[in-house]
Amino acid sequence: MACIGVFVAYLPVTTVSVSLPAVQQALGASTSELSWVSDAFVLPMAAFILTAGVFGDVHGRKKVFLAGLLLTAAGAATSLGAGTVQAVWIGQALSGLGAAALLPTTLALISHAVPDFRERGKYIGIWAMCLLGALACGGLLAGTVLSHTEWRWIFVAPIPVALIAFAIAVRLLEDSRAPHGRRLDWPGQITAALAITALVYGVIEGGAGSFGETEVLLALGVAVISGLLFALVERRSASPMLDLSLFRSPGFAATTLVAMVTFMALIGFFFVLSLYFGMVQHLDTLDAAWRMLLVTGASLVVSGPAGRLMHRIPARFMITTGLLMVTASLLFLLGAEADTSFGALSWRLVLLGIGMGLVTAPMTATAVSSVPHRLAGMAAAGNNAFRQVGGALGPAVLGALLTSRAVSALPGHLVEAGVSDATGARVEAAVEAGGIGGAGSVPMGAEAGRVWAAVGDSFLDGMHLCLVVAAALTFLAAVLAFFLLRAPRGAAASGTVVREGGAAEAQSGQVTPAVG
Repeated sequence: MACIGVFVAYLPVTTVSVSLPAVQQALGASTSELSWVSDAFVLPMAAFILTAGVFGDVHGRKKVFLAGLLLTAAGAATSLGAGTVQAVWIGQALSGLGAAALLPTTLALISHAVPDFRERGKYIGIWAMCLLGALACGGLLAGTVLSHTEWRWIFVAPIPVALIAFAIAVRLLEDSRAPHGRRLDWPGQITAALAITALVYGVIEGGAGSFGETEVLLALGVAVISGLLFALVERRSASPMLDLSLFRSPGFAATTLVAMVTFMALIGFFFVLSLYFGMVQHLDTLDAAWRMLLVTGASLVVSGPAGRLMHRIPARFMITTGLLMVTASLLFLLGAEADTSFGALSWRLVLLGIGMGLVTAPMTATAVSSVPHRLAGMAAAGNNAFRQVGGALGPAVLGALLTSRAVSALPGHLVEAGVSDATGARVEAAVEAGGIGGAGSVPMGAEAGRVWAAVGDSFLDGMHLCLVVAAALTFLAAVLAFFLLRAPRGAAASGTVVREGGAAEAQSGQVTPAVG
């Protein structure tokens, strides 16, 4: 059931990402509004995943798991009936809440069912394969749907899958909870949700307009203050939502930081890549999905063996190697142009997928296995929360960079393409108002070919900047993994872990995967 749960949670990610050009065209969404289509899913997932982990520990993980399935189905149904981009945001937000409930409970259920950390690593590897399988299936599903009908039907598939899983889980799933009397931490939840929401909102709106605007500065200020209050509240809470002493575990602290930086780069890059396939190469959604499958498919193939090898090869080396491969593939993609062939792109995307596959299972297993069983839900939720914060910031940051660079480069490319001053002025005004996709609203007449060539070149300028930034982030994550994922001396023997009350304690027999 844990594998079905994570499959349902992640199915909307690529289903929606490869469909963004179709959604933009159908609903007339700007680049900023399109960013919110992705972030409306990721944001509530990041904001409430910690609460879901604690709620499962207190009231039972089965209840949270079932609630997550129902929320996912409700979100998909809402998006299915949407007539505006704002309605899609609501549906995505409900699906994000469902994913927030599913992710920590699925990992905690595995930890409860498989207490031996070596055996557990194998099952977390299978869990990671199901996550990547959802990403692989989502794109192909969306492409197939959009080649036969309109965009809204991409949201149909999660509904029956979630409802069937719900019916099975009600009868067969065994419940579990933390045995140490935790309770919900509302001050921590409120401050965490405010910090995450304000941060992502400020970045998206700042990128769409200006970071000097009062509204943006206010949002970023709220994010900073709420973050500080969250740390203060959690340090003083008798039952914290996120026990900050978890970060004394080197495995948990390092993988959490690396996960956040990595997902910021990769989710942001996938957002840009989907627009490249649609706006520059003018591919339909199915063709774009086949290209994205090279990434997710390679990850899926590699993640299984990676999960089985993580106790023979130190996680530090596997994660660092994978991130360096991702960095190299992003730099190789700097050679992508409007007419780059499928073959020329394929090996770069496969290399990216292999790198991701080497990272996913070891990173998750290290975070969960480096803490006591009773804190498995909190550790899983904390690691996923920071990962999703990075995933929410990725499209926001790289989308802002893409728009800013493309808009600034467009006038020069219009002149180079020989577009008339009058048409060029109208295109520039439309792009300033609605992002690079706003050019489609301008009547171009006989100059359409030259205008779209200039728009494509401007987009490529923005994409190349995003690739450099994403590569820098994944390289930073590789450096952090190499230097931070070191097991403390004697950890394997003494099994140093973090107790719920805050300090470290030694528990005989509780050991973590090899981290170098």
